[in-house]
Amino acid sequence: MIPLYESVGHLDRRAVEVCAMSEELLMEHAALAIKEEILARFEAPCRVLIVCGSGNNGADGLALARLLSIESGFEPTIYLPMGVSSPLAKAQLARIEALGIEQVEGLHPCEVLVDALFGSGFNRKMEPWAMKLIGQMDELQAYKIACDLPSGISKEGNFDTCAQFDLTVTMGAPKLALFNDCIKDRAGEIVVASLGLPAMIYQEESDAYLLEMADLTLPLRNRQDTHKGSYGHLAVVMGEKPGAALLSSMAALRFGAGLVSVITREHHVNIPFDLMQNRRVEEGMNGLVLGMGLGEAFIDEELGEMIGAHPVVLDADILYRPLTLKLLQAGHPVVLTPHPKEFAALLKLCDFKQTSIEEVQENRLSLAKLFSERFPEAVLVLKGANVIIAHRGRRYINPHGSSVLAKGGSGDVLSGMIGSLLVQGYAPKEAAIHASLAHALAASGYSGADYSMLPTELIDQLSTLQETADRELI
Repeated sequence: MIPLYESVGHLDRRAVEVCAMSEELLMEHAALAIKEEILARFEAPCRVLIVCGSGNNGADGLALARLLSIESGFEPTIYLPMGVSSPLAKAQLARIEALGIEQVEGLHPCEVLVDALFGSGFNRKMEPWAMKLIGQMDELQAYKIACDLPSGISKEGNFDTCAQFDLTVTMGAPKLALFNDCIKDRAGEIVVASLGLPAMIYQEESDAYLLEMADLTLPLRNRQDTHKGSYGHLAVVMGEKPGAALLSSMAALRFGAGLVSVITREHHVNIPFDLMQNRRVEEGMNGLVLGMGLGEAFIDEELGEMIGAHPVVLDADILYRPLTLKLLQAGHPVVLTPHPKEFAALLKLCDFKQTSIEEVQENRLSLAKLFSERFPEAVLVLKGANVIIAHRGRRYINPHGSSVLAKGGSGDVLSGMIGSLLVQGYAPKEAAIHASLAHALAASGYSGADYSMLPTELIDQLSTLQETADRELI
């Protein structure tokens, strides 16, 4: 896991104090990191246009121009739409002028465009001239690199306007804003610049962490003296749309649960032979999954009796019902797996102020934290381009998913996988984290067109994860 921060100003100050690094030396390493990324991707002749702001983000860009000017065949030019204001920016500009590096009055054709306009210090409403400039940057045909953060992004990861980048070189440590859903198509590849210091200098306890594939622990069986009862018995409640429950059930069985029973009102002849059927939750069943395709098949009282004291995964239709709030308020061990629309309904049920889908998407990082602080025994799995797993005020972000998963039934598979880990003995938070990572890894192994994967094929991919668990996706 990699710690994420809203800003790293305090870590910059620690680097200055603990390692006797000056702010200017950190800036030189930032510029060097971007230079190395450019040299790794382009050969001379290469025109590099650097759009610089008036503060220290702009100063990073000015330093980059100086470092590039010593590379044969690389032609850096500087555009300073606001002039310079910070002491370091003024010092870097003086060096640029002494070297005779060209300054221009607007955008021009180039192979590489570097955005060093605002960076992570941006905390105000975008002015019209800046919105126009960023729009022009977006339209320019060039390989685009953002210095620290794409200009215009707030600490929450929202923006009024933002260019689309091929690469973001973020300084010292990754920023939380880079993992809001709306940024996924804007930031491009994300590279963390070390600034000439060990990674530990830019790491401390955080309330947000980026999940890596190395964090995944699969439910591999390393004992021979076992039987089906050693791996748990999951109950999956089947509602008005049985397909959803069947997908969850088969995913749970494929992901290691020893037994999976479908709880139905009546016998179904088309349920796969791999699964068992029952009309009630019986002794020996040690976890439940319910809500997918539920409709009005069971009333809350019936579902409450089924749940009893078992850990439960709640998805889809159940998230609109008072039973969910009752379980949350009672501190029952629950894992909730809403998509944004369902999370908006859940927030309304729980009396949060922000309850529209738009508000959820704009504030998903902060809302996930607030929700997990209000209900500390619950684990929230907020689905999206970057899945947020929240528990007790901490967020664990899974960035490894892709558009392959954007299909009805993918979430049902995830719920079944989480339930499977619960009955195999994983704690709720760990079940959510490891199932989410395995879900993304399974999707990455699909070899067909990105629009074509079926949920059943995703389930089949779960059988291959032992071979690919060491794959790093970002």
